[in-house]
Amino acid sequence: MKVVLFCGGLGTRIREYSESIPKPMVPIGHQPILWHVMQYYSQYDHNDFVLCLGYKANVIKDYFLNYRATANSDCVISEYGKKVELIGEHQPDWRVSLVDTGTWRNIGQRLLAVRHLVKDEEMFFANYSDGLTDAPLPDMIQKFKESGKIGCFVAIHPPISFHLAEFDAQGSVQRIRSSQESEIWINGGYFIFRNEIFDYIKEGEELVQEPFNRLIERGHLMAYRYEGFWRAMDTLRDRQVLEDMVERGDTPWRLNHSSVASAA
Repeated sequence: MKVVLFCGGLGTRIREYSESIPKPMVPIGHQPILWHVMQYYSQYDHNDFVLCLGYKANVIKDYFLNYRATANSDCVISEYGKKVELIGEHQPDWRVSLVDTGTWRNIGQRLLAVRHLVKDEEMFFANYSDGLTDAPLPDMIQKFKESGKIGCFVAIHPPISFHLAEFDAQGSVQRIRSSQESEIWINGGYFIFRNEIFDYIKEGEELVQEPFNRLIERGHLMAYRYEGFWRAMDTLRDRQVLEDMVERGDTPWRLNHSSVASAA
């Protein structure tokens, strides 16, 4: 299955980085978060990517045009640098389509702009490219196939706790509780679509507004509720949390080979 990655936004909430590079290129450890997202899909043998570029598209193009597997793997160099041998697990052979979908287009219109690249796919993935998870992708695919629906997204609890207030008509507070105790679920930005999704998106529309509501009206949208690891990189604080995890070697989104094989 192809993976459509939305990489064209301005990333205004993490402006310290996004003024010089697009948000998907903000580094987590030694690699941009985009690389980590792509590695997640690769672990399940989904290696055909369509990148919807926009803001500072040239930065992402340059990254892949100059991509070297040896920069991301342990290696042995001999013959004065003429011979390079990779050690251990080899990097996946990605096929990456780089499509400039414009600076000011929203997510729905970026998806429409690459429709021709997924027209032969019965189903395909889509992703905001700014969040990481260890959600079991094969289980999500299986449940989506069985549902017969057109769209699916990972639903998660908000990772940051806040206080919910309940009050009466006069404004007297009846109860205060943590959001972690509630049944609040939000869109986690990991999608699976059947090709029919394009019949529900009109010119100018955002993806999760009018199109998703049309799917809901017809009973064609499902949520894959997941309570495991998920973290988006919306702010510098989010980026630091992920950076600290990588430095500790705590990368739940990077599954080991045996677990992937047993889940596939």
